[in-house]
Amino acid sequence: MARNGYATVWRWHFYAGLFTAPFLLILAITGALYLFNDELNDLIYPQLRFAPSGDAVLPAGDLVAAVREAYPRDTVTRIDMPVNPGRTAMVFVTPEQGESLRVFVDPGDGAILGDVIYARTLVGFADVMHGSLLLGRGGDALVELAASWALVLVITGLYLWWPRGRRSRAFTFDRRTRGRKRWREIHRLVGVYTAVMIVFLIITGLPWASFWGDRVLSPVSNAMGLGYPPQLRHHGGGEASAEPVKTMVDTLGDAPWALQQAPLPHVHHHHGEHGGELDTSTAAINRVHDILAGQGLPYGYRLSIPSDAGEPYSAYTYPDRPQGQRTLHVDSGGHRLLVNVGFDDYGAIAKAVELGVALHMGNYFGRANQIVMLLTCVAIVALVITGVVMWWRRRPAGGLGAPDSPPIRKRYWLAITLTLLALLPLAGLSLVLVLAVEKGMMTRCRSVAG
Repeated sequence: MARNGYATVWRWHFYAGLFTAPFLLILAITGALYLFNDELNDLIYPQLRFAPSGDAVLPAGDLVAAVREAYPRDTVTRIDMPVNPGRTAMVFVTPEQGESLRVFVDPGDGAILGDVIYARTLVGFADVMHGSLLLGRGGDALVELAASWALVLVITGLYLWWPRGRRSRAFTFDRRTRGRKRWREIHRLVGVYTAVMIVFLIITGLPWASFWGDRVLSPVSNAMGLGYPPQLRHHGGGEASAEPVKTMVDTLGDAPWALQQAPLPHVHHHHGEHGGELDTSTAAINRVHDILAGQGLPYGYRLSIPSDAGEPYSAYTYPDRPQGQRTLHVDSGGHRLLVNVGFDDYGAIAKAVELGVALHMGNYFGRANQIVMLLTCVAIVALVITGVVMWWRRRPAGGLGAPDSPPIRKRYWLAITLTLLALLPLAGLSLVLVLAVEKGMMTRCRSVAG
């Protein structure tokens, strides 16, 4: 029985590794690049990232006005104020035709320094490839599926590594090995020493996945009051409103994970009152700028400009440590503050996710955090390469070289399938599909043989 169990786990490990190998290679390389996104952008685009005029910063409305003058036919949707003195502001512009632009502005005098199409930059390419393989929502699902099976890969790998005899060699490298066995030694030790960090990267990345994060974790945590602040539930016009409720991510396209599904406050205009009428003039944006400053919101905030009446101005900070996150909404006329929430207002799950994301992205502990995550990415690349080399060397000519499939009791399959469906839905669904196809093929082979 134990021998059958080992062979079964090896077979699972083999197929999980074969499927996930190309995806893990892409995710590790693009993730390693994005860990150093600021450093790379500073190196590649210093003329866009640093302000020639120095540390002075004009109000947000004045900077938006400068961009509107330079791009008169295009629409400004957001401005990211300078994170540090001497840095430029970045303005998001949607042209009448073509891809969106990110325009860099000297905050001291409003001079336009240039623009880029984000996905065509090295960091932008790595970001989009890491999240969706450049395939949109379908690519996002593939990434999630690969990440889910990567967890299975780690668990089965640890089972195969588990010392069943001489435990003294479990954590040491056997220098006497040669050929394929040496590759196995490297694979074994890299895996065991980095397994915890690889699992951490997978778990902290899954909340951003469209299925597990958007359709499972986020709605469940919000319904339990453990996600976005519960007081935000009554936004969006109330239960009796005929208008669809807009969330931050629906409207802004970007938001902290904790607030992605939080309803935006919708302000109805009443005669003689400010708030419902849309005003995106320079004066209105400067009024918003003053309100944010009055609330003590530090520079580096990201301010989205409303496009419809009743839709608020939304500003949020996204510092390296999520404890400093704040989100403020100001009415669409730029007159009064509607919402002011911070990290302390989040539920327990939202706090945990935001902390995990900060560590995942190498932000929380600065350079040390980046190096630890980089080493984990390098370890994943090493595991993929050594795993593929081992497979290729043992693979028979013209064959796949998969381990034999010993019989396994139906109740074990049922338990494994239900566990995957509960914890990793896409992995569970893919397993159901594989089992159904396998059963269909076996039935067909029997009918042909009969």
